[in-house]
Amino acid sequence: MKVSKTIGWTLTAFVVSCIAAPAMASPKEVGSGKVKLSFSELQKRKKMYDDPTPLLKTLPMSDLLKPEDLAKLVFDQEAMKKAWVDAIGFKAPDVVGKIAPEIKPGNYTYQDRDSLPFKSLMIPDHYNRFTNAQPKHVGNFSKIKVVPTRQYYWALPIAKATKANAGKTKQDAAGYMIQDSYVSGYPFPVPSGPNKAMQIMYNWEKRYISSDNFMLYIRILGVNKSLNVDFDGLNLNHSLRLQGRVLQEPFGWYDERAKKNNESISTVVVAVEPRDFYGNVVSLQSYANAEKDNQFMIYISGLRRARKLSGSDTQDAMQGQDLIFEDGDGGFNQKMSPTRYPYKYELLEEREFLIPGYTLDGSTTISKDKKEYVNFEFERRPIYVVKLTSIDTNFIYSYRKLYFDKETFMLLATENYDNKGRLYRTAEQTFGFYPDMGMLVVTDLLAKDHIDTHSTYTKAFGLPAPHLTRDDFSFQSMSKHGK
Repeated sequence: MKVSKTIGWTLTAFVVSCIAAPAMASPKEVGSGKVKLSFSELQKRKKMYDDPTPLLKTLPMSDLLKPEDLAKLVFDQEAMKKAWVDAIGFKAPDVVGKIAPEIKPGNYTYQDRDSLPFKSLMIPDHYNRFTNAQPKHVGNFSKIKVVPTRQYYWALPIAKATKANAGKTKQDAAGYMIQDSYVSGYPFPVPSGPNKAMQIMYNWEKRYISSDNFMLYIRILGVNKSLNVDFDGLNLNHSLRLQGRVLQEPFGWYDERAKKNNESISTVVVAVEPRDFYGNVVSLQSYANAEKDNQFMIYISGLRRARKLSGSDTQDAMQGQDLIFEDGDGGFNQKMSPTRYPYKYELLEEREFLIPGYTLDGSTTISKDKKEYVNFEFERRPIYVVKLTSIDTNFIYSYRKLYFDKETFMLLATENYDNKGRLYRTAEQTFGFYPDMGMLVVTDLLAKDHIDTHSTYTKAFGLPAPHLTRDDFSFQSMSKHGK
């Protein structure tokens, strides 16, 4: 029974992390620059509650990376802006401002919600949370700051790869990607045609977060409907991108093994807290082939043994959390398959929403008393709304609605409905943006169960990890981290 609980929590820690993350160094201390980063160092610099410290500014990448490593990841900002417009054909500030134009940049309270047309500009979940009522979930907000729409862009190598490979990625007659045709960059920079919704989904599948080698520190809070914390954990995530690498050598495929096996990402998650979970390690090898199950391994510190887990049992609720594996990576971590829980793909809307998707300084936080969002900046963003209707009635959700940023291709919010048509689970994430790197890193994640009334809030800090290699994701490395 104890082993089952441990496995459940550790897998959940991976799911909540929402991104493929990096690897290998002691979970106590990591960093090759001026600051040796650890959980204790992070918690000294920014507390979990009521702390508006702009962490992205007070803990810059120049303090964490060696100068020679940082130099390879910093590019001319104007060149990045132009290259990204060349790739996708527009910039966000030019395509928003048409809906409810009277809502201008400035500060607003819940009392303004119904006197101004916020309902027409917000997604329903955000509109309902713009209130002073006592919440049952984390993430309500009684006041907001609306900021001018900003242009976001990807690092110069990503933009160049996206532009150079535009049109090379192919789809079959049903719209599914022919995986061997993908090279690097975003496969469909200008989604179009009858399979437009699927192209948007594939841009998410091939997304770039931070760098090709990546590390993520996360603190996870489970919060019940009385706003009491019933879980508090820390874990350190590591990931290695194996396909379509453009930011760190080796470029393209990581090695011949990755190319032969069609490997996409290797991930390792090390549990740090609570104490009785310390040293549990989950390893996940993801494959681009939608018909091939991912490989799960777990090192159980209490047994000092590693076990292989099923790669197909992905609908189980993760213990203490408000999502399943298929909800990972900020709301959608499911392979797009014509045979395994297939969907009907539809583009419902292509319009602007006022949404809290990004932060430039990392000052976002939550209040301790009401667990409200604080310092989340709301911004008009051009959004694709994609609906996935499940064809297989055995799947846990009857349909899903996903809100993708049209400029960055990032998934900002997800709604999942059960087989009775009820809103079951939602997820959303906020990204920190580094203008000199063209880099997005997850800073806040929120998952909610609307039937059992429970929330999972995650605070994250990510950074490139140039030191990671294939060896850091090996079986031997798992046991080393567990010990």
